[in-house]
Amino acid sequence: MIRDNLNPRFVKAIPLDYRFEEVQKLKFCVYDIDHPDANLNAQDFIGEVECRVSDIVTSKDSTFKGVLRCWSKPTQNRGIIAVTSEEIKENGYSLRIHFTGNKMDKKDFFGKSDPFFVISRKQGEQSVVVHKSETIKNTLDPHWVPFEISIQTLCNGDTNKELTVEVFDWNRSGNHELIGYFTTTAHELSTSAGKEFQVINRKYTSKKNYKNSGVVNLRSCETIKKATFLEYIQGGCEINLVVAIDFTASNLKPSDPKSLHFNNPATGNEYTRAIQAVGSILADYDSDRKFPCYGFGAQLPPHFREVNHCFALNGDIRNPEVHDIAGILNAYGNTINSVNLYGPTYFAPIIQTVSEIASHHSTQEDQRYYILLMLTDGEITDMQNTIDAIVNAAQSLPLSIVIVGVGNADFTNMNTLDGDDRALRSSSGKECARDIVQFVPMREFRNKPYEALAKATLEEIPGQLLSYMNARRIHPNAPVARPERIFENLGPGQPSTFVQGGAPIQSNFAPPPSNNLVGFNPPLDPNMNLGPNNSAAQPQLNNPVQFPNPPTTAPQVVSGVAPASLQGYNPPLDPNMYPSNPSQRDLNQGK
Repeated sequence: MIRDNLNPRFVKAIPLDYRFEEVQKLKFCVYDIDHPDANLNAQDFIGEVECRVSDIVTSKDSTFKGVLRCWSKPTQNRGIIAVTSEEIKENGYSLRIHFTGNKMDKKDFFGKSDPFFVISRKQGEQSVVVHKSETIKNTLDPHWVPFEISIQTLCNGDTNKELTVEVFDWNRSGNHELIGYFTTTAHELSTSAGKEFQVINRKYTSKKNYKNSGVVNLRSCETIKKATFLEYIQGGCEINLVVAIDFTASNLKPSDPKSLHFNNPATGNEYTRAIQAVGSILADYDSDRKFPCYGFGAQLPPHFREVNHCFALNGDIRNPEVHDIAGILNAYGNTINSVNLYGPTYFAPIIQTVSEIASHHSTQEDQRYYILLMLTDGEITDMQNTIDAIVNAAQSLPLSIVIVGVGNADFTNMNTLDGDDRALRSSSGKECARDIVQFVPMREFRNKPYEALAKATLEEIPGQLLSYMNARRIHPNAPVARPERIFENLGPGQPSTFVQGGAPIQSNFAPPPSNNLVGFNPPLDPNMNLGPNNSAAQPQLNNPVQFPNPPTTAPQVVSGVAPASLQGYNPPLDPNMYPSNPSQRDLNQGK
């Protein structure tokens, strides 16, 4: 509490866990305290404002400014509250250590030794193992692989804490035999590259002429600054959402109440729900809020002859972007009434197209990371081509793929793509360099709030982004200058707006409900950003997409012959996997 002050500067900091994958809503209430011993109901209420954590971290200088309102007197301006966020950083450094051994004691009767080492630190009266190396078989001069370990893990941030390095001879029985040990500290390791450590076994120290049981050489020890996800975001790294929607016949015609595309305002549509859940999080991290949107598995107007496995929902393959989440839903609603659902389900053309987009970005100066959201109702038919496309993307591209399974189909093979248990391998034998795929079955979230689905689909993204940036040695840039925004709620628990450059712009927290929203299934979230308040940004359900004549698509296959766009993929897509006119058997069994 600050007494008798109209411009208070509150000192107490409030710790809060930042979770990228969640919608974290906050409400700030300000009171005039006249009776310190009474509860808040006895005090004079000044005003309140609501926001999301993402509003704070993406504002200028990570400072949210909101207009306080008292809803019993809604026209009165009760002042402005400023809330500043700062990341609480642990020791963000790691050590990259390279050990080799020389002249280790021979422990095996019929061979030499199978050395590995273990590093431990003291914690009270106990020893805590913090790292174990791989085993090098049948050698007295092991060359272990360099390893990276955080300072926090290695010594709990105390670089002078004693560390014990024990070298063992591996035995199949699990009764590994100690060769010897030495002690050191993180500080000594970081400043003593090239040093030789004597490996001592106390059992032999009383023997005459005993010197050591071998030597461990510190070949190198590099100190590495570990950046955080927030440092990349505050340095201007953008998270770009790309959406791809399944328009295959197994969804059933949208006019059928059993269809997964059926637009029933009372019961909901899993496609729109997934778009809203994921999009409501990611939109905050894309400055222009423009999202490429694709469809796959449909025949397009005007001729409806060829199955297209990668087409733009807005009808323009050269510029497939739409504005904001409402634009995605608008394009989806229009497209479903314009195309002929067909099949089968192919993923590789979509992944290859988005890979091509991602390949032009994410340098040190222009930092971007792409998230491909694929919504599908069934098993994919081009599994090997899809695996090849994923492995290729994981090798060098700033891309993660989130697959949401809609409906009640058997999604067993989707878990293979997830790669949590076993790394994917391409048809050429190349192993996937990073785990970039997350699969979530929508049916597990039917009776849960949107936030639960968003958390399940996006919780791995920060780690995947950091993995990519670290592998490419891309560091966070200095915090970027952002325009100042002052937020204002439109009502209690209602939308907020902000002023940017003097013009009122709706924020992503909660725009006003619109009659145009009720036609969607499920009804569009009133907390969703509809963009500038003009009719063009509002969803219109009965406005079919005008596809080019003939439609310009990529990739497209006619009579099994791969066009140039298909042939240009690396690895090349198999043209036999993409017939233009699948048989009915393909439609029934391939889906």
